[in-house]
Amino acid sequence: MGNPKRNIDTFNQSIDEDHPQFVNSVARAFSILRCFEYGAQHLGNQEIARQTGLPKPTVSRLTFTLASLGYLSYSAPLEKYSLGMAVLSLGHAFMKGNDVVAIARPLMRELADYTQSAVMLAAADGIRMVLLEVCQGDPTFQMKLEAGARVPHGSTALGRADLAARPLDVFEKRMAEFEQECEPGYWPKIRAGIVRARQDYEHYGFCFSLGDWNPEVFAIGVPMVSADRSRVLAFNCSGRVSVMTREKLVQDFGPRLVALRNKVYEMTEGRF
Repeated sequence: MGNPKRNIDTFNQSIDEDHPQFVNSVARAFSILRCFEYGAQHLGNQEIARQTGLPKPTVSRLTFTLASLGYLSYSAPLEKYSLGMAVLSLGHAFMKGNDVVAIARPLMRELADYTQSAVMLAAADGIRMVLLEVCQGDPTFQMKLEAGARVPHGSTALGRADLAARPLDVFEKRMAEFEQECEPGYWPKIRAGIVRARQDYEHYGFCFSLGDWNPEVFAIGVPMVSADRSRVLAFNCSGRVSVMTREKLVQDFGPRLVALRNKVYEMTEGRF
């Protein structure tokens, strides 16, 4: 059966908080760090408690610990916390330890220039996709996104590509998670778009987001699953509607994006 501590399959399984190896205190600490992902520079314990739903005494102990370790920085005049340098060090270590970005970058740049669009590489993080690389190909229509930015999962081509690659049981679990996070009025449309994207991926080899996230932007996405099936990344190609017509996406840009994915997979031998 193997060591249960090492038997972590994030591709085929959702997070199991009831697993005997799952440490809730660690999860709570990281939930505090995630409070800063929406652009807030400083947060107090009360604000963090409200966002995480954790008791304020628990938040106080965890923020003190995280600050002691360098993952948060405390401002005495403000009586609030901001992200510490240790978070940046982790991000830098991640990027340095993943050759896939360096390998993909020149190919992404070439496709961005050809399509006059933005070509991106991203990975799933909870209910968002985190951008690992962005290559802008249209000097007159720059999408205000850069590496480290987070975009929605359900309405973007990146997120839909990630979901299209997941096994059906995991896909259904993720859909249930997204429904809980989504405002009820928006869920039927988002769900329909995700389901259609999964069908499009099976038919075309890539999926679409035609103005679903940004009405001025059409995009296509394609997943890349590691050889050991433990990870999935996603590439997309997105640009203004006047350039990214559905005909071009289906007949030209889509196949080129698939070819880019295949080339990166070949060059990394599926290890990323």
